[in-house]
Amino acid sequence: MGEQVSGVLARVKLDHGSPVPLYHQAARALEEAIEDGRLPRGGRLEGEISLAEQLGISRPTMREAIKRLVEKGLLIRKRGIGTMVAPKPVRRAVALTSLYDDLKESGREPRTRVLSFKEVPCPPEIADQLGIAASTPMLRFERLRVAGLDPIALMRNFIPVDLLEIDTGSLEQSGLYELMREGGVTPHMATQAIGARKAGSEEVERLEIEPGDPVLTMSRVAYDPNGRPIEHGYHRYPAESYWFEMMLMEL
Repeated sequence: MGEQVSGVLARVKLDHGSPVPLYHQAARALEEAIEDGRLPRGGRLEGEISLAEQLGISRPTMREAIKRLVEKGLLIRKRGIGTMVAPKPVRRAVALTSLYDDLKESGREPRTRVLSFKEVPCPPEIADQLGIAASTPMLRFERLRVAGLDPIALMRNFIPVDLLEIDTGSLEQSGLYELMREGGVTPHMATQAIGARKAGSEEVERLEIEPGDPVLTMSRVAYDPNGRPIEHGYHRYPAESYWFEMMLMEL
């Protein structure tokens, strides 16, 4: 994990006579330190007591300032690590691309760990979304995507068994859509739903976040140019690490 930077607020002076609450001033001082690089992205924050002493405020006031920046997504709490400056968010257009492609495009080298890989009958709820018969043989695999040292996505996918030849090794070396293209399968269009919820036990463990932290969810069904369903994906992301953008037009 990132190194801790010490004494970054030592020269900051808060205005105790101002009507602006001290916790707000402290939060703004931390935010400015993040914006100008004194607190680098991915770096560990000093303890509340040290920061409070540097600013001349109480520990509860400092704790409230940190809470505000956690809510804004600028700071994150990591189990067993402490409070960290959030890495730069991954900017994702709402387009038919994979996270692997988007990370490489942004200059962040992705790594993947396959958590499970097996052939299963298609669950009824997935079959309904794909428009196929329940119990159709499917490959089901779960992956953890990492950028740098940060786990940034927990991904579960179903694809037809006869779609293409893949194994755990290929999934750890390439993105799914890249493997599809290499195998002669073209992702052409998709339906996609983006949501949010509180982290459950699996996200807490795999994404190294706190219980109840927000996670973004993305559910997608992709089709080839002939309208054949080729993938069902359900992905979960730490909320502070992502934003999605889209273009809207009047019809």
